[in-house]
Formats: sequence, C-alpha cells, structure tokens
Amino acid sequence: MKNLSPLFLSLCFVLFPGIPAAGQSGKGSPEAAGDSLAAFSDPAGIWGKGIEGVIEAAYRRCTKTYIIGGKVMNLRMPFAQNNERSLLTDGDWEFLGGGKADPPFLWGAISEIFETEDFRNYVDALGDGREKVIIFDIPGKTWTPDRNFFNIARIKAGSYRGLPHRPYVWVSGGGIEETDVYNYLYCVGWAGMDCSGFVWYILSHIAAEGGLDLGRALRSAMGVPRGGSPSYYAGTKFFNSRNAQIVPVQDEIRNLKPADILLFRGMEGEMVHSAIIQSVDFSAGIIRYLQCTDEAPPEERGVHESAIRFDPARPAVRLSDPSLEWSQKRYPPFPGERASAFSDDGSRYRAFPELGGGRVVRLRALTSIINRINRR
Repeated sequence: MKNLSPLFLSLCFVLFPGIPAAGQSGKGSPEAAGDSLAAFSDPAGIWGKGIEGVIEAAYRRCTKTYIIGGKVMNLRMPFAQNNERSLLTDGDWEFLGGGKADPPFLWGAISEIFETEDFRNYVDALGDGREKVIIFDIPGKTWTPDRNFFNIARIKAGSYRGLPHRPYVWVSGGGIEETDVYNYLYCVGWAGMDCSGFVWYILSHIAAEGGLDLGRALRSAMGVPRGGSPSYYAGTKFFNSRNAQIVPVQDEIRNLKPADILLFRGMEGEMVHSAIIQSVDFSAGIIRYLQCTDEAPPEERGVHESAIRFDPARPAVRLSDPSLEWSQKRYPPFPGERASAFSDDGSRYRAFPELGGGRVVRLRALTSIINRINRR
C-alpha cells in the first residue's frame, strides 16, 4: 500500500473521510493512510476469512488503479486467447505468457506498456477533440486513426467494416476511457488472461493459502513434460477430463461450493469456457461466480464477476433449469461484430444438451485445504 500515488490517496481521503489526510502528524502519515485503506479494502471485512474471502482476495488482484489521460481508472485484467482471431491471417500469435500468466507478471508488463511512446500517442489521439475510427491490426500490433467522414458515418450507422484481426472502433475524441485502454492492451499489447488461465490462477492461489504448490502437485496428473509450465496444461480439456483429480459435481444448487468450476460446452462437444464459483448464498438465493471473457458488455470485458439468482426454497434445482436468472449478458467483443449465439450465460450453459450441456467439477487436491481454510 505504500506505493499508492498521492493523487489516488487524496481521492480516497475524500471518498472515505475516516482515512486521515496526508500531512497530518502521527496517524495521518501516508504510511498510516495506506494501512487504513488496506484495512478498509480487506476482503475479510465482507467475505470473512474462509474460502470466499480467499477467492475474493485473488480476484481483486486482477484489477489495478492507474491514472491515464488525467483520469483515475480501475482497470480489469483483459481477456487474451491465443489465435482466437487468426483465421484470416497467415500466422499465429501468442499473448504475453500464453494467456496463462499471473496478475503480478501481467500488471508489470502492462505498466511498461503504458510508458511507451506509442501508448502516449494513442492517449493523445483519443483526446484531440476529433471523432475518428481507430483501426487496430492485431498481428501487426499497430493502430491507425481514420478521420474519413464517410468511414465514420458508416460505422456510426452500424455498417461495421472490421475483420476479426482488424477491429474497428469509433471514438469521440473526448478523451481515453477504460474501454479504450482495454482495446489497446488486447490488440497492441497482447496482454491478458484466458478463461482457464484465470481459473487456474484462482485455484493456485487457494492452494498457496494452504502451503501447496498446485502446479508441482499436479504435474503428473496433467501430463506436464519436463521443463513445461503447468498453467499451460490447465485448460478446459483437463477440467473436463476423467482424471482422478477431477471430481464431477451433480449441478443441483445444494451441491455447489466455492471453488467449484463451471464448464460451458461447445458445438463439437468439447468444453470451450470455464468460470469459478466464489460464493453460494442459500439465504439470499445468489451464486456469485468469476470469469475472464471478452463476450460481455464493453465495460466488463476481461476478468469480472457474474451472478445466478435462484429461489432459496428450491435448492434442488439444477443449473440447467431455465427458471434461474443468469445476470451475465453476452455481447460481441467489439461493437459492430457478430453477436454471440447466446444471450446470456444461462443459455450458454444450457446449450447442446444432446452433448451433455454445461458441467460442474471440483479439484480433489484442494478439498482438505479448503476445509482447513474454512475452519480458521
């Protein structure tokens, strides 16, 4: 907390007057202010010291505050899936860490990106007062401002001209927004986490709380070759496998627990997306789950929280029951692109019932650790 910027701390003093202002003696020192802010933001204050609080602490490390273009921005870790958009290109590309790196590594790389001349030029272009279309070239890791009146009019009218590897984005010229930062990090910085990389990060954080190196413990089970990184092998294929470490869970709500993994099936029968449950509130009827995806409202792309609402009087209902209310709506990653085939996560979970539909599993290696965490 001692590395917080003075401006950010000043904002916190205004928003949270219980935190002493910098410059006061004794408890008003910047160090004490940082400690007060840390206590205010401690996940245990809301989620307790059990597994829900541990997952929340890991989740919060996927957001970071920056001042960009004169604005305080709470950025979420972007989504990043290798070769997701490479169909029309000659080669493949790999995001930083293959989409499997952890937040400390990625935030360090992102901070360096923000210091580049190219990013500063991008910020200036978005704040020059002139509307334009930003054309990104993902394989080339470049962006181009297009101020052609007719091209601007076309995209504003809904005539999208971009391609998967060349997204087109209209901007007003009124200054950079958090969504613009996401676009740059995804298209030019190649920085972020994929869905299973995020889930693996949360599971690894839980294991570390219990003194277990999850990657080392599961190397053999995951088939990791010598010198390989376990995170690269912790994909949806592993979570959907018959490996002894994967425990199938009957997806009735009464059976669900924090750290259970939600799997979403694709049209070929394979699992194409994963998320992780953070809490199950049987009194309020709310399941809170966390995920990293770009098929979401623009301001939610990347790591974000989602919810499922259920009737507390019906805990035996299955996740595939259409009566459940899934809050997470699905949108194309860039406005104007083809919309998702599913309106929300619920329809996505229920999809392809002839192939088995969605599924819930948990990791056997974490069972005893989670029990110990919940007892402390």
